[in-house]
Amino acid sequence: MANISLMIIDPHSYAESFISEDEVKKSARSRGEEIGVIDATSGAGAYLKHLAHNLSAQSVVEIGTGSGVGALWVLEGMLASGTLTSIDDEMEHSNIAKTAFQDADIAPARFRLITNPVMDVMNKLADRAYDLVIFRHNPEDLPYAITEAHRILRSGGVFVIDNFFGGSKVSDPAQRDPKTVALRESGKSLKNESENWVVSLIPTGDGLLLATKL
Repeated sequence: MANISLMIIDPHSYAESFISEDEVKKSARSRGEEIGVIDATSGAGAYLKHLAHNLSAQSVVEIGTGSGVGALWVLEGMLASGTLTSIDDEMEHSNIAKTAFQDADIAPARFRLITNPVMDVMNKLADRAYDLVIFRHNPEDLPYAITEAHRILRSGGVFVIDNFFGGSKVSDPAQRDPKTVALRESGKSLKNESENWVVSLIPTGDGLLLATKL
């Protein structure tokens, strides 16, 4: 009998590739890689789609548009009548995301792309009007974003910090650069605010920290 060589895939890699990306997402991701954006991984995107579906999400805010890959996943899980608002401070990011949405035939009424500093936009969003807020941006803006997310989320809405592990640096106490410290401290803050949030951390992608508003 011939020997059959089996490739052993570690569980994390298996999970990341369990639900594959379509060609539109792959093309969007490639455009993002060309300009150095940080996008949701395929595993994180699939999870966020699932979360949006479970929340019957009608109104979502994404902080950090990237190439639009993360938004494409979330839009698939949202209600068909829902609207996603994506905020980024780089026009180049908004432009390539718009290309991705057009490639995916997403109706213009289903998304708003806003190119402005995060802090200038979030404080204009309505109280208790959103089901899901996804943060994929400069971690040093997290203290402000957490406060504003709690204000704009409905009860039972979820705040997500994507790429929470910070390239595997957050779990290493020797790593003390400002972005890593900001992620680490924000995680502690959310975890300790048990009167405001129910928190969980899952090792999907580069880490997803989930905080459900009480």
